[in-house]
Amino acid sequence: MITFSNVSLIYPNSERTIIENASFSVTEGEFVLLMGHTGAGKSSVLRLINGLVPHHTGGILSGEISVAGRSTRLMKPGELADVVGIVGQNPMNGFVSDLVEDEIAFGLETLGVPSDVMRKRVEEVLDLLALVQLRRRQISELSGGEQQRVAIAAALVTNPKVLLLDEPTSALDPIAAEEVLSILHRLVHDLGLTVIVAEHRLERVIQFVDRIILVHGDGTLELGSTTEILQTSPIAPPLVELAKSLKLPSIPVSIREFRKMAPHIENVIHEYESPTVNESLNPILAMKNVFASYRDAERTYALSEINLEVYPGEIVALMGRNGAGKTTLLKSAVGQAPIIQGEIDIAGRNPASLTDQELITYVGYVPQEPSDLLYGHSVKEECDFADRDNSVPEGTTLNLYSNLMKIPDINAHPRDISEGQRLGLALSIILSASPKLVILDEPTRGLDYEAKKVLVANLKRIAHEQNRSVFISTHDVELVADVADRVIFLADGEVIANGTTRQVLTASPAFAPQVAKALPHTHWLTVAEVERQIHESR
Repeated sequence: MITFSNVSLIYPNSERTIIENASFSVTEGEFVLLMGHTGAGKSSVLRLINGLVPHHTGGILSGEISVAGRSTRLMKPGELADVVGIVGQNPMNGFVSDLVEDEIAFGLETLGVPSDVMRKRVEEVLDLLALVQLRRRQISELSGGEQQRVAIAAALVTNPKVLLLDEPTSALDPIAAEEVLSILHRLVHDLGLTVIVAEHRLERVIQFVDRIILVHGDGTLELGSTTEILQTSPIAPPLVELAKSLKLPSIPVSIREFRKMAPHIENVIHEYESPTVNESLNPILAMKNVFASYRDAERTYALSEINLEVYPGEIVALMGRNGAGKTTLLKSAVGQAPIIQGEIDIAGRNPASLTDQELITYVGYVPQEPSDLLYGHSVKEECDFADRDNSVPEGTTLNLYSNLMKIPDINAHPRDISEGQRLGLALSIILSASPKLVILDEPTRGLDYEAKKVLVANLKRIAHEQNRSVFISTHDVELVADVADRVIFLADGEVIANGTTRQVLTASPAFAPQVAKALPHTHWLTVAEVERQIHESR
């Protein structure tokens, strides 16, 4: 179905070869995972398959790529649209219609599909991705996760032979991600669809895939079975790291496989609790009886009776299903959401009364779309601007970025780097200002495990060493298990749980991290806790 023959690629002004002399084949009806460090070239591989590279991006391409017998060198992306569907990292960049239903139908209209067939296909895909209730909604009003499902539906509705997805679960809650991946798995097995997914949250996807393409970042690719690649890969999900720590005889790709071969382990050493927070201090962020609504006439509340505090020295994670109101709550804290009732204080000040310059000394906010914060012509220029604007020594922001990113390209334009690298750049700009409160909306979208470890270390240093506060909205349960002291769970705009990370995550099977699922007789959340247990029991 897909064949690469001695393919090499380099972009204009690039400091490295993206792909060098790569040859591999993907057969019909395979589910393949593309994995590698942030910025290694996974998105470029996907774009080569549908012809976006080099027809739309430029660059020097050698070798041959064929998809369903068609050469991507000779055919442009539009000529492959009936064969290849693609969902990019940022769905909003690909939408052309205002309404959900119109967006899904658009691809069929461009292909000239008869209206009766079009209606049937649209209905099928709306049901498939649980979008029936959203069909007449404005896409701009949807949550990031809902937009991602719409983008997948728009790609699936044309019945392509090959479906390419770039970080398809990055904005989805664990339940929605499981549903989408299960749907893709069923399409692969029932209809013979060929699916290639680039994904960093390996814990979600490895149990579904047949093979893995590992993009090393030096131009080389490695193709093999899931267990072969994970055995030696420098990046792996917590379940695989746990299996290696326990020296299991083989690499499990699911919780079920792990439990079959793992020894029975009980807690015999004290649990590792989060640092205690001094609540006698004044909270950095306080929300009192807050209501917010985007459609006031209908009295449809995005937030209802929100009461919460975030104290100095703690990291608080905000979790919940897609559309629960998490982003609205974060925006409320910086005066960007339509508050219709209640009070919000940041360090004793109302954020709505602060000037922009005053606000950034109190709070640093990275939205779901980090590009909103970027305006320079290169990564280096963005970092220099941040140093100047934040009145910090020259090189401070660039040093943060270089530590966070495995493959930094400081001379690249911010629009040309990967989604994960843009997020890393925005994070670096915000963190260099040292605000009293750091607010992050989905801070690990596009970040590999190594970059997440660096992020976790930085956030712990900010909160636990510098006595500042971190407030995170995320669907990444592994990040929450690693970094959060407390979890607030939101549903339909209301707080339904507020407790320690261990209490909240272990109470919910759907939102539990892999270690908690794999070792159900313990209260451990991370591989590090298990390794400390093993070390102390010797």
